[in-house]
Amino acid sequence: MPEFEITRLGHKGDGIAPGPFFAPMTLPGEVITATPDGQILDDIRILTPSPDRVSAPCPHYRSCGGCQLMHASDTFVQNWKIDTVRSALAAHDLTAPMRDSAISPPRSRRRATFSARRTKKGATAGFNARGSDLIVEIPQCRLLLPDLVAALPAAKSLAVLGASRKAGLDVSVTISDGGLDVLVTGGKPLDEALRVSLASLAETQDLARLSWADEIVVTRRPPEQDFDGIRVVPPPGAFLQATTAGEAALRQDVQEITAGAARVVDLFAGCGTFALPLARNSMVHAVEGQADMITALDRGWRRADGLKSVTTQVQDLFRQPLMPDDLSSFDAVVIDPPRAGAEAQIEQIAQAQVPVLAYVSCNPVSFARDAKRLVAGGYELLWVRTVDQFRWSTHVELVAEFRFAPR
Repeated sequence: MPEFEITRLGHKGDGIAPGPFFAPMTLPGEVITATPDGQILDDIRILTPSPDRVSAPCPHYRSCGGCQLMHASDTFVQNWKIDTVRSALAAHDLTAPMRDSAISPPRSRRRATFSARRTKKGATAGFNARGSDLIVEIPQCRLLLPDLVAALPAAKSLAVLGASRKAGLDVSVTISDGGLDVLVTGGKPLDEALRVSLASLAETQDLARLSWADEIVVTRRPPEQDFDGIRVVPPPGAFLQATTAGEAALRQDVQEITAGAARVVDLFAGCGTFALPLARNSMVHAVEGQADMITALDRGWRRADGLKSVTTQVQDLFRQPLMPDDLSSFDAVVIDPPRAGAEAQIEQIAQAQVPVLAYVSCNPVSFARDAKRLVAGGYELLWVRTVDQFRWSTHVELVAEFRFAPR
């Protein structure tokens, strides 16, 4: 069997050997034997292990596709994620000081989407297997909060009630202060009989809220989220930061960056993760493309005490970015776009020359592209911090500070 030396990790976490060949669950510097199947290496045997190799703490790791880097030490993973950001910036001839990473602890993920499917004997629920649509049950998962793992029986029951034999369900579960907030997609059409059965299941499983596709079936308790002491009820399936520790780290850095700003605009504001806490010290204008999230944000503000003015606007910032005239009255911008980044909006921010920008990103590549435009427009990239809410995965999140400093 031929030998291969792993020289680096790819963006999906596979080790890469010259060829290139891709070897799952290997690390740079390791020498392996393997059988090539196209560019993929199978039947891998480690001859020379990396000093960064560790025993995966989760018994499901080798089959489950939820994590990619559990065989690597925490130090290796964090350095790799920092280097991923540095490499993305270097591709645009940029550098930045890197602050220490903020790392969420094990068993801290508060939201997950389970795959669930009917079987001959009932149902199965969990995560998809690595490189497959087979479902791996994960009763001893080391990633999720225990209350989230405890939702797996409910996911199975939902599959029995509402999945067809040919297609499964996606069961998105979020831990809220009121209990489990569940959204099901991909199931049968919602008719009256299914509605009654689902309401009964929500009672039996003690769900706070159960939604089926685009309809809320039952709300037994408000599924509130706590944004630094400000309570909000997000719409079903709304984006939330993956862990409370990660959210707190991002919020603390955003508050530091915008400190002293009288007026802040929060772009891609979601349900108010940043906008509402910032309103303790600043007037905030929150802009978000989804009306139901803006409604949740506004209700949260109206119920809270001691906040300054929060105004809201529903607008698709990809198609209709705020223009320089819209931005000129603000002292700071907070922006937290999806993976695609915010190319059109960043162009307008660069032209508006808003003094301070806090950029939260879940994609170093689109972040670096946007950073290049800001720097070309007179901004200085002061620092970057990786915030690891997705332990043992290749997912990289970050927060960065920009200040306008014309040369």
